[in-house]
Amino acid sequence: MSGMSAVNGGISMSAEKTYAEINEKIKNGKAVVMTAEELIAFVEEKGFLRATQEVDVVTTGTFSPMCSSGAFLSFGHSEPRIRMQRVWLNDIEAYAGLAAVDAYIGATQVPEHDSLNSNFPGEFKYGGGHLIQELVERKRVRLKAFSYGTDCYPRQEIETSITLDEINEAILFNPRNAYQNYNCAVNLSPRTIYTYMGVLKPNLANAHYCSAGQLSPLLKDPYFKTVGIGTRIFLGGGVGYVAWNGTQHFPSIQKDSTGRELGPAGGTLALIGDLKQMNSQWLRGASFLGYGATLAVGIGLPIPLLNEEVTKFAAVKDKDLYAPIVDYSDAYPNRKPGNLGFVSYAELKSGQITVNSKQVPTAPISSYPGARKIAGILKQWISDGTFSITEPVKLLPNFNDQITANVLKG
Repeated sequence: MSGMSAVNGGISMSAEKTYAEINEKIKNGKAVVMTAEELIAFVEEKGFLRATQEVDVVTTGTFSPMCSSGAFLSFGHSEPRIRMQRVWLNDIEAYAGLAAVDAYIGATQVPEHDSLNSNFPGEFKYGGGHLIQELVERKRVRLKAFSYGTDCYPRQEIETSITLDEINEAILFNPRNAYQNYNCAVNLSPRTIYTYMGVLKPNLANAHYCSAGQLSPLLKDPYFKTVGIGTRIFLGGGVGYVAWNGTQHFPSIQKDSTGRELGPAGGTLALIGDLKQMNSQWLRGASFLGYGATLAVGIGLPIPLLNEEVTKFAAVKDKDLYAPIVDYSDAYPNRKPGNLGFVSYAELKSGQITVNSKQVPTAPISSYPGARKIAGILKQWISDGTFSITEPVKLLPNFNDQITANVLKG
């Protein structure tokens, strides 16, 4: 049995577990489940070995803007049938180059009449993310579609209104979510700049970061020991799955100039789930002044404590997790290498960091209270026996060295 081992002629509990053993305990209501925050406190008191022996699953959470998100929508056929060539929902164009009545609505798409940044900075009050939120709130949205017409699909236009429940299938599919780690953004220039990290004031007047730190899913499993294709997760208030590695998936361990390891860097996940199960508390449209529209997504990953190594990573604290400080006025937009140093999430969450010998106030653009609540909800699902743990297929290997050399020319 994997749960027992011989020690000095006696019997003691082993720190090794299997997915099957953990799921059997979940099924029988006997699994011990903790959030990542709770595990940290437990390890401080009892150590890694006891934690691995006594705790079965650790839950994580993040609630952040995630631009690379959207939904596949299959509208169903009209009478007569139409092969939708172009599709708009509340004046936001969806990509219709899929099939007759299928389209993909992206979180960052905006209405055709939006002034964008022509009156700088643009407000971007409404976009694909807001539309997705309205769909899950069961609000009616306007559907308009045109076609060139064919023998099998003779109709050339349709205009109507629909709700989420009137759509045949609605699948949230996000090509890049749950960024493992992210920059701390600052502005070295003398002018205010408007970015996807928010409004950055001139001359190091503020710093923004975007991670839940010690609750963030992929910071707690940096080598993807338990996360892979098929992992069942909390997604947008419902159940989702890891479909693949995300785009821009560059998992690695960052190091400072002395070679000291400072935690994981840039792994990502592609996620999928039934939009009809989700709710707008965890899928919310968002607007970034001068940048664009997006979608805030709630994600929670379970980490089964299979062995002591997994536990050690899952129990890492904010003070041992670091983000690179990057200038978004020049270095980031012009893809200049290097950074202004590293800062721990404990320092970021303190409200003030030091950059270039200057005290800089910090603020998150992700919600730590939201991440904590997601981890708690997922913990309850598992404790109630309604959410089992899936054994994943490993993600694709890291081709980071080759991929980062590919820079678009033009």
